[in-house]
Amino acid sequence: MSTKPDHTTPDPLHDLLARQEIHDVVLRYCRGVDRLDLDAVRACYHPDATDEHGSFTGGVDAFLAWIGRLLPRYTMTMHVVANHLVEFAGPDLARAETYGIAYHRSDGGDPRGNLTTGFRYIDDFARRDGAWRIAKRVATTEWVRIDDAAGQWPVPEGMLTGRRDREDPVYAPLSDPEHDADPTP
Repeated sequence: MSTKPDHTTPDPLHDLLARQEIHDVVLRYCRGVDRLDLDAVRACYHPDATDEHGSFTGGVDAFLAWIGRLLPRYTMTMHVVANHLVEFAGPDLARAETYGIAYHRSDGGDPRGNLTTGFRYIDDFARRDGAWRIAKRVATTEWVRIDDAAGQWPVPEGMLTGRRDREDPVYAPLSDPEHDADPTP
């Protein structure tokens, strides 16, 4: 007896769980890009996936090499996702459309290093070996705005800021305050 829905009759639980897994992949992709964690980005794609992203079109390894050269130009990137719609084409195939805004900041006077873009990811997802991953991505740019670096307010000294490596707080081991509490008064 198969536990997979045949998609001739909808299985709301399957679709709900799959939607969440797919959304998590999109969020892990954004984290990987913003933290310059290319291994995390790679894990979001099937090995034979393709990505059409701005001036780049190609496979996963070439895409990672491309963003590995491009992203270090910025001192910070932040991808914020908004609308996220998943439509199924079978039990193991889905298309996700994700709207977002990406902030790019860099030091120096070149305004092209301080831009904000509105984008969409149109992702064809496939579930293989039980894991939903991107099989094909088309990234569209909807608008671009250049922000004057002179208008940026500096982060006050001593405040914790995000890092673009494995030293970022998101990679710290989880702590259990109840378990980790010092029993001595």
